[in-house]
Parts: sequence; structure tokens; C-alpha cells
Amino acid sequence: MNRRPPPARQPATLLREARPLKALFGEAQRLDRLQRLVEAQLQAAAREYCRVASWREGILLLIVTDGHWATRLRYQQNRLLRQLRTCEEFATLAKIQFRVQPTSGTNRAPDRIPRRSDAAAQSLEEAAEGIDDPKLRQALQRLARHTRPSTD
Repeated sequence: MNRRPPPARQPATLLREARPLKALFGEAQRLDRLQRLVEAQLQAAAREYCRVASWREGILLLIVTDGHWATRLRYQQNRLLRQLRTCEEFATLAKIQFRVQPTSGTNRAPDRIPRRSDAAAQSLEEAAEGIDDPKLRQALQRLARHTRPSTD
């Protein structure tokens, strides 16, 4: 019962012949074609932040990797709808949805504790001295302790 696997085939052959891969490859090509059509209607600066996710039943879903650009594109939605409807592929376009999905791996600034200058800390300490409420006084004193390290 020693069974040998079938000989390896070229990836291009697999994509053309294997039914599930063929369907997946066809969908990828369709989305790529739609992406190019959408990019042709976008501002050059917005193109890198916007990707076509799906196009079904008259609804185009665009993934935008930056919230700022998503807002700008929402303001331009009516213009974009009109322009895309002129393309044969988008003739039945009824609605464009935008989803913000930041790319993973973006470098975020490390969480840090805000620091106050020595002058601000001194001002908070002085304000705390004149406060009768003990909880408020303690809160101001805690804030005053968060100062920048002196650069001597």
C-alpha cells in the first residue's frame, strides 16, 4: 500500500485547472479590475489608503486604512457614485460603504505619561495649597508630581 503522490504541477497550471483555485483566482482578478476602476476616480493621494473589498448586489465596500481619508471619501461619496456608474462594471451601483481598517504593523507611538514643566508643577502645587477639599488637593498634588525630568 505504498502510494506515491501525483507529480508536482506548475502553479499557473493549478490556477487554471483546479476548480476551487480557479474560482478564487477569478475573483481576485475581478477585484483587481474593480480596484483599478475605483483608483482611476480617486485623488492620487487617496489611492494608497483605499482597497475594494467586495462588490455585491449594488453595494461597493471599500476598506480605508486611514480614518482621515475615510472621512474625506465619505464627503466625496456622491461624486464617486456618479463617476463609477459611468463604468459598465458599476452600472448598477446603488451605494458605497466605507470601512476603516488600519493596517496591522503600523508603528504607534509608545504609551507615555504626560509630563508637565517645573513651572506648571509649581503652579499646581500653589493651587493645591489654597484648596479646602482634601480629595481635590490630593489630585492637584498628584498632577504636580508628573513633571519633566530636568535636563542639566
